[in-house]
Amino acid sequence: MSEALTLNKITSQRGISIGEAAKRVADLGWTPSYVQEAMTFPTDYKISKAPRDPMKQVLRSYFPMQEEKDNRVYGALDAALRGDMFRNVEPRWVEWMKLFLAIIPFPEISAARSMAMLGRLAPGEELRTGFTMQMVDEFRHSTIQMNLKKWYMENYIDPAGFDITEAAFGKCYATTIGRQFAEGFLTGDAVTAANVFLQVVAETAFTNTLFVAMPSEAARNGDYALPTVFLSVQSDESRHIGNGHSLMMSVINDPDNHLLLERDLRYAFWQNHAIVDAAIGTFIEYGTTDRDKKKESYAELWHRWIYEDYYRTYMLPLEKYGIKIHHDDVAAAWDRLVKKNYVHKVAQFFSVGWPVNFWRIEAQTEKDFEWFEHKYPGWYAEFGDYWKWYAKKSTPGQTNMLFDQENGYVYPHRCWSCLVPCLIREDFCVDEVEGKLYTYCSELCRWTHKVAFASEYEGRPTPAMGRFSGRREWEEVYHGWDLADCIKDLGFVRSDGKTLVPQPHLRFDNRDMWTLDDVRGHTIQSPIVLIREMTPEQREKHIAEYRAGFKINPVN
Repeated sequence: MSEALTLNKITSQRGISIGEAAKRVADLGWTPSYVQEAMTFPTDYKISKAPRDPMKQVLRSYFPMQEEKDNRVYGALDAALRGDMFRNVEPRWVEWMKLFLAIIPFPEISAARSMAMLGRLAPGEELRTGFTMQMVDEFRHSTIQMNLKKWYMENYIDPAGFDITEAAFGKCYATTIGRQFAEGFLTGDAVTAANVFLQVVAETAFTNTLFVAMPSEAARNGDYALPTVFLSVQSDESRHIGNGHSLMMSVINDPDNHLLLERDLRYAFWQNHAIVDAAIGTFIEYGTTDRDKKKESYAELWHRWIYEDYYRTYMLPLEKYGIKIHHDDVAAAWDRLVKKNYVHKVAQFFSVGWPVNFWRIEAQTEKDFEWFEHKYPGWYAEFGDYWKWYAKKSTPGQTNMLFDQENGYVYPHRCWSCLVPCLIREDFCVDEVEGKLYTYCSELCRWTHKVAFASEYEGRPTPAMGRFSGRREWEEVYHGWDLADCIKDLGFVRSDGKTLVPQPHLRFDNRDMWTLDDVRGHTIQSPIVLIREMTPEQREKHIAEYRAGFKINPVN
């Protein structure tokens, strides 16, 4: 008997295919038929057809593959350091990575948590294996991204900001937008959040801009570490897309789900556009120093990956199953990018509030102006003077841009749904929900809050949908605070107790550094608090003036 079980005989046995192994693993699942399992993560969807695992993944093949990827990532980071990468990398780019790498690990962890939700919901055992692998993927992604952040912190000339990203995330003037994105994977109906918002839209459509366009721009700025990490992350996305599509097709199988799926596709696409395009568009267009006119702008990348690849080849075919696709929403998103200068207004907003961020934001230069005008005709007329003001106001002793009265910038309201400010002023919306006034950046964000996230949708009860609640807007939290006290509370002060972590320039001499004394004496005001305090007549006048917009004054 012992002779029959020798190691040589065991290892020399003929193997089975990955597909057969996946089938046998699925057969090990045991769902008792004599008891009704409690719905831990509620959904209003009906899922009766067991989804299939398109990738047939098993641990035997999964872990060696991921180990090889990790070895390549860490080996490349070591090689970059030995090659003295930080002598050539552009500081402007690395500074914006403080924001990017503060945000992105949190969506990865949220995605991992959301797979537990889907694993409990999906009938049958087959796709549960796929969701398990995806959960491990997301943990891996977060880990190597956190390691990259630590690597930057240890080697970059100004590590301040990298060291506080975990504490800064979620309470910073800008990162609250990223928090809204990540929490979209977890909140509300489990299928809405984890399947539609995350897998069907975020991973299928917008990871191209996140994990392909960003690495490309990083390499153009002398950063070869970020491409190594994020292309390794992107290599897992095809499996995640397959998981999401498989579950969605099992949902489509029941016509009772069509109304909910139409709602969720609409909500998820618009939220991803509003948040991802705001952040990634700004990183790619304003974090770079490479102004090669032959390279694609963010709008051109968006048209190729979101419009052509996702909308035309993924969304449109769903119509043959009876799902209504809102084509006008896609057109509206495109118009916001190319006609309404959405990304450029976001960059303007981020820079206005530089004292309450935790990274350096450098003014755009004449070289940048020329490139923007080439790619976005009319850009200079709207934004040129603003960036000249920003450069002028970058030295200590000047009034910071957040409170400067000379330049003409008018601080925006913030959208309650996506948490991106209402920057396209002509689209500004105000409405009441449950007796309380809210502001929105667009009609679709108003619809999201008032209609999509309600207890009933078009006459159908939707108790599993979540609700937007709490003190979500950054300005409301610090309403009435002195700017210096706010920065101290945020923790955005360096070790000397007075010098700010954020700076409006890339000058590293201590004489050029802003301190708490340079920003003291300005009181933060919350637009949502102020508009709620207005009389109806005052509010109507204010809304009309806000929608009319503002014009930046010429620089003296």
